[in-house]
Amino acid sequence: MSRHATIRTDHDDATLVARALRPDNTDEMETTVDRDGETATVVTHIERETTSGLQSTVDDYVVNLEVAIDVVSQARTEQHAEPTDTGPVSDRDSDSTHDTQ
Repeated sequence: MSRHATIRTDHDDATLVARALRPDNTDEMETTVDRDGETATVVTHIERETTSGLQSTVDDYVVNLEVAIDVVSQARTEQHAEPTDTGPVSDRDSDSTHDTQ
């Protein structure tokens, strides 16, 4: 017999929160976004074989959710403060000197 939990949280940008959460999901988890008019809810279903496993996964998820909410909040603040098109980007450090000999 498996154990189940469903966690629902409402967010201004539920899609972005869900996208931030999904990389940390295990095979026993699924995160979706439910929309009902203007309300958007992140819904995560978790299924584990043991109660202790479910509790551990829920605890980890809540920490990940707090981080995702913080990241989305910071991204929204930064996006409004900075231009969205910053031009070409390079991985190479242009200030360093490279010996080509």
